[in-house]
Amino acid sequence: MRMMAPELRRRYLQFFKEKGHAIIPSASLIPQLDPTVLFQSAGMQPLVPYLLGQPHPQGSRLVNVQKCIRTDDIDEVGDTFHLTFFEMLGNWSLGNYWKQEAIAMAMEFLLDPEIGLGLEKSVLHITVFEGDEQVSADEEAADTWEKLGIPRNHIHYLPYKDNWWALGDTGPQGPDTEIFVDIGLQYCEDNCRPGCGCGKFVEIWNLVFMSYNREEDGTLTPLKNKNIDTGMGLERALQVLNQLPSVFETDVFKPIIVKIKEIAQISNPSTDQMHAIRIIADHIRSAAMALADDQGLVPSNVERGYVIRRLLRVAIRRGLQLGIDQFFLGKLVPPVIESLGDEYDELIRNKDHILTEIEKEEKRFRTTVRRGLRIAERTLKEKGELTGKDAFTLFATYGFPVEMTVQIAEENGQQVNLEEFRKEFEQHRQISRDATQQKFTSGLADHSQEVVCLHTATHLLHAALHKFVSSRVYQKGSNITKERLRLDVQLNRKLTPEELEKIETWVNDIIKRDLPISFETMSPEEAQKQRALGFFGEKYGEQVKVYSVGEVSKEICSGPHVSCTGELGEFKITKQKRIGADTLRLRAMLTSQKS
Repeated sequence: MRMMAPELRRRYLQFFKEKGHAIIPSASLIPQLDPTVLFQSAGMQPLVPYLLGQPHPQGSRLVNVQKCIRTDDIDEVGDTFHLTFFEMLGNWSLGNYWKQEAIAMAMEFLLDPEIGLGLEKSVLHITVFEGDEQVSADEEAADTWEKLGIPRNHIHYLPYKDNWWALGDTGPQGPDTEIFVDIGLQYCEDNCRPGCGCGKFVEIWNLVFMSYNREEDGTLTPLKNKNIDTGMGLERALQVLNQLPSVFETDVFKPIIVKIKEIAQISNPSTDQMHAIRIIADHIRSAAMALADDQGLVPSNVERGYVIRRLLRVAIRRGLQLGIDQFFLGKLVPPVIESLGDEYDELIRNKDHILTEIEKEEKRFRTTVRRGLRIAERTLKEKGELTGKDAFTLFATYGFPVEMTVQIAEENGQQVNLEEFRKEFEQHRQISRDATQQKFTSGLADHSQEVVCLHTATHLLHAALHKFVSSRVYQKGSNITKERLRLDVQLNRKLTPEELEKIETWVNDIIKRDLPISFETMSPEEAQKQRALGFFGEKYGEQVKVYSVGEVSKEICSGPHVSCTGELGEFKITKQKRIGADTLRLRAMLTSQKS
C-alpha cells in the first residue's frame, strides 16, 4: 500500500482513538523532568510519571506521535534506516489492557487495508523474549501471535539485548515483542532471521510489556500497574509501506534531498555522494527541529547545544565533500519546513531563530576550516609530513575534516597514516562513550526526594521572578539534579542585588509558611484563564494538570512535587549567568541538598 506521512499519522491516531485512546500531543524535545538525558529519545520518556503510577489527566489509554532525537547511532547515519531525528507513533495502556489485547489491536492495524497498513500476513515476522535467570520466556506473547495466524516458524525467540526494553539501567521496563517485515531481499544466508542486521528484515513496531521497575541494585520489582508501551517508527513504516530501498526515499525526506542535489549540482550521485547527501538531510532535519523548540536552544560546546553544533558541522563537512563552496544550510530550512511544518508548527513560529543560528554556525565553522588550513599547512612545512596524530589533532581540536588533511598531504606528495588516525579516533570515541554512559546511566526520570524538592522550588522561583522582575519573564528551560536546580528564563539582563534578595526572601517565606501543594485537572484554556504559567504556544492535550502552591503559584506541570512547602529547606540562588542575548540562567539549591 502506498502511503505518505500525513496519512500514516492520521490513520494511526484515528485507529487507536476508535479503540478508546485519548490523543495527546507530542511533548517538547527537551525533557522537563529528567536531567539524565539531553533529548526525548523515545515516545515513553515524557510519560514516565504515569508509567510509574500517577493517573494521567486524559485516562489510561493514550496515543500520540512523539518527536525524538537519538544520537546513539549517529555514526551509522547514511545507511538505509538510521536517523537522529525521528517520529515515534505510540499507544499506551496505563494499567488498562494487557498483552493479548495489545497484540490483537496491532495485528488488526497491520493487516486492515481500509483503516490500517494493509500488509500481508505472510511478510510478518515476530520476535519475543527468550527468557533469562530473572524472567521466563514470553510464551504468552508467542501463543497470542500464533492464535492470530502467525506461523511458528515466523516467531523467533531472542535474548535480553534484543527483546527486553529499557531506556536506562533503572526505571520501568520489561520484555517486548517486535514486529519485522520481510522486504523480500536476500542479503545473507538462508537461515537469516530478524535481528541479524543484514537488512532483509525491517523492524517497524515494538510492543513493550512494561511490568517491572528495576532498582539501583539491579533487582526487578513488579509495577503496581502493568503497562503497554508501543513504538512504531514513522519513517521506517513509510519505507516498508512504499517498498522503498531506504527511509531517505520517503516523502518526509524528498524535498530536502532534492534541494541538496540542486545546490551540489548532482543529478546522479555516486554511492559515496548519496551517503553524504543522506547525512546532510538527516542532520539538518534534526538541528532544525532542536532549534525550533520553544525553549530557545543555540549551538554551543556543551550538552544539547553541542549536539546541535555537531550535527551542523558534520553537515557542512559533508557539503564540502560534495563540492559545495557556498553557505547552504539555511537554504535547506524551507524544505524541512515543507516536510514537517504542518505537523510541528514550532518550525514556522521559530523560523527566524532557526535560520539565524544555522547561518551563524556555518559562518563560524567556515572560519574554523580556514584556520585549520593554515595550521595544517604550517605543520606540513615544519615537519615535512602530516601524521595520523596530526590529522586527529586538527579534527578533534579545530573540527578540521580529515578528508581535507588527506587532500593537503596528497597535494604535497605525502600520505596520512589513516590507521594511526583511526586508532586515535577510537580512543577518543571510547572516552566520549564513557562520558556519555555517565550521563545516561542514571536511568529514567529521577524521582528522588532531592529532585522532587528542587523541582517544587523551581515553581516558587518562577513565580517570584514574575512577582519581582516582570510578568513577561517565562521559563525557557529547566534542568534538575540532586544537588541543584537550573532555570533558564527569557530576560536580557542579570538580576540586581536587590531583586536577588527580594526573590530569596519571598521564596523562603513561602517555604516557612508550609503552604499546601495540590493539583487540578482542567483544559488548557481554563488554565490560561486562571493565569497558570505554561507554554501556551505549545500543543497541549485536552486536559492538563495545574499545580498550585497555596495562592502564590499556579503552573501547568506533570509533577512530581512535595505535598507542602515546609519540606523544602532554605532556598539560595548560587549563580546567575547570561547565556544569550535574551536568556538568563539561574542556579539555586536547598540547604538540605549537597552543595
